Amino acid sequence: MGHLVSINPATGEELARYPAFDSQQIQTCIAQAHERFQSYRRIPFAQRSAWLKRVAGILEERKAEFGRLISLEMGKTLASAVAEVEKSAWVCRYYAEEAEGFLAERSMLLRNAYANASGAEHFASRSGIRYQPLGVILAVMPWNFPFWQVFRCAAPALMAGNTLLLKHASNVPQSALTLERIFQEAGFPPGVFQTLLITAAQVAEVVADERVRGAALTGSEAAGSSLARLAGQHLKKTVLELGGSDPFIVLPSADLETAVTTAVAARLINNGQSCIAAKRFILHRAIAEPFTAAMTERFRQLKVGDPLDPQTDVGPLATANILQEVDGQVQALVQAGAKVHVGGSPLGGNFYPPTILSEIPPDQPVAHQEVFGPVALLFTVPDVSAAIELANSTPFGLGASAWTTDPEEQERLLEELEAGSVFINGMVKSDPRLPFGGIKRSGYGRELGREGILEFVNVKTIWVK
Repeated sequence: MGHLVSINPATGEELARYPAFDSQQIQTCIAQAHERFQSYRRIPFAQRSAWLKRVAGILEERKAEFGRLISLEMGKTLASAVAEVEKSAWVCRYYAEEAEGFLAERSMLLRNAYANASGAEHFASRSGIRYQPLGVILAVMPWNFPFWQVFRCAAPALMAGNTLLLKHASNVPQSALTLERIFQEAGFPPGVFQTLLITAAQVAEVVADERVRGAALTGSEAAGSSLARLAGQHLKKTVLELGGSDPFIVLPSADLETAVTTAVAARLINNGQSCIAAKRFILHRAIAEPFTAAMTERFRQLKVGDPLDPQTDVGPLATANILQEVDGQVQALVQAGAKVHVGGSPLGGNFYPPTILSEIPPDQPVAHQEVFGPVALLFTVPDVSAAIELANSTPFGLGASAWTTDPEEQERLLEELEAGSVFINGMVKSDPRLPFGGIKRSGYGRELGREGILEFVNVKTIWVK
């Protein structure tokens, strides 16, 4: 069935290799998850909460160790990897403390009677909503945030009483196995959280199994479409968080210094490999020139190199294929007439420099695609209407950031930008307390917040006469 291989993207060194599970191993894991669900769903919230808080404690105690593993396996800087582990602990504590309240039975007294076909009136002495877990949930997770993406799915799913099977990205198998051990060390019963070392081709077998009741995926459009198609065939609930080509709009009243500083961080987060990274910078013509000059200078000052070096600002891209795709998109724009302000060609290995392009022909397909690397695309517009039109011209709708101190412009942007999240005068970020997800080809459903824990529960109406 092949192997899952961990390769250090900064050096090309093979770190570990694991054989993919065969069908018998997959079935054993599904059976264990299903069997464990029957008892785990009845464990009190207080006990689930205690276990999840212990997970948070392990993450906090060993964040340096786990951060180093993340950096070695997918290339993000060590500081950002440690921050990812800390954020993972946060989401665990959040759901450990809030899940019981989110899922508390809701009483809804129906004051008005209704009549059935015979005309007899029916009154409920008790009615409301009860939230119950669905069962075994499959989580198909990406390599770019190998801890955070898993925990933001697992924390609410497990607190709701579901059991989880993790199919992690094939290039981060060490992270995937470490996550399983963390849940075991925290005291969760065997079978509640299991890592499946499987390839993308083996996902179909898991989704087809009737004991698996739902699936969540964070990844590319292609991966999301494939999972949705499989789940549709078997009538399984899905939540998809897919790609993004997030706009970053800057209007004349903005604090330019703060906007530029945030723009650099928003584009280069995770070495530019983030679905909610700002990718298209839409600049009002009144501030386009100074903004471009300032952002270009900031990009020039950044250090590209070893992600374990504290002085490094931008590490390698995760794989050679990603680098080739990013460079192909850049060269296509250059050949179409785009202007390169900084960067624009590979540095060797998996390293790609922070790159800024402007004067991009609007009819170029790449201008509306997701560029999954440290490349900023700059556009100039005459007014806020044109900015909104350009921002919405992409098939994606994950996040959007806009910069203005004008209250009327702020309200218009909040209302008209087509995205799952709109931030005014701030960088788009996920937060355990707020729902997160996209529209259009960026997916559907929500993670995080109360809305996130409700995705994989049975919202059961109860009625008693």
